[in-house]
Amino acid sequence: MIMETTLALPVQFTPSAQEEIKRLISAPDFIQGSFLRVGVKGGGCSGMTYVLDFDQKKDNDQLFETPAFPFIMDKAHGIYLQGMEIHWEGGLNARGFTFKNPNASSTCGCGTSFAV
Repeated sequence: MIMETTLALPVQFTPSAQEEIKRLISAPDFIQGSFLRVGVKGGGCSGMTYVLDFDQKKDNDQLFETPAFPFIMDKAHGIYLQGMEIHWEGGLNARGFTFKNPNASSTCGCGTSFAV
């Protein structure tokens, strides 16, 4: 008997982030077969920058299912992102995705890069 395991979600999306991501996925220019990628890369003023983009699944990626949409994340990035909350701000003064990361020892003023 083969047992399936359900991976706990490493990141959470607020309702506003879920709505914005669903809007992007339903856009006419969305590339079918792409997944939302959540990750990190080196750079930014604090050392690491968040990645939030649409991409194809790669060999080292894990696939996670939320009730709203699936997303992918490189297995090695979980240590940096576990417990993070992604939020969408749609206001005139602050517009875009924001990241609340409990693993970050410091963040930059713009909120898109962090140090661990």
